[in-house]
Amino acid sequence: MKKTTFIFASVSAVVLAGCATFAGDDYQKMTKDMLNQSFETKGIAKHERLNQDGLQAACSEAEMTGKDLDATLRKRLEQEQLATIKMPSDGKYLGDWTKAEKIAQSGVGMAWNNKSDTVNGGNCYACHQMTKKEISFGNLGPSLYHYGKLRGNSEEVVKYTWGKLYNAKAYNACSNMPRFGHLNGLTETQIKDMTAFLLDPKSPVNQ
Repeated sequence: MKKTTFIFASVSAVVLAGCATFAGDDYQKMTKDMLNQSFETKGIAKHERLNQDGLQAACSEAEMTGKDLDATLRKRLEQEQLATIKMPSDGKYLGDWTKAEKIAQSGVGMAWNNKSDTVNGGNCYACHQMTKKEISFGNLGPSLYHYGKLRGNSEEVVKYTWGKLYNAKAYNACSNMPRFGHLNGLTETQIKDMTAFLLDPKSPVNQ
């Protein structure tokens, strides 16, 4: 499987998951202390990556307790994430789908050994089936094969697809999908290309 490059603070949700005998506050402190002691700034990977935002903290707690988010809290978190989505600066959502396969295949970017000017990939195949030709793909996320063929390319679908790529947590607070636009994982141009990859009838996704 391709190397996952988007490492976020929510990793604490799965660390020491078997230590159920610790009280909540003690467990969280122990986990935080262990992470802080074992992680150091190196290259572009800064220690600040361990700092969770409110959404990450809520989802980590839900994972640790085995309880779903409170419905009111979930709605508020998703609305907050929805507000972060920036639409294309030129109003055009669709880019060049022929450039998107490279983005989908690449797992490079945001790792300690990458330079700051590294062009990030989306590593999409690590979680999704996207084309018929590619047989090596993960299943953590749903199959995206025939994404546009099944959904069409109405204005609502185009905007939703853009938003999902930009910040998936706006639609599912504890989604495992990286917030590509919100956290600057992919550029606006790359997100345009990926949106076209999913929606263009000529794209291999829809063949």
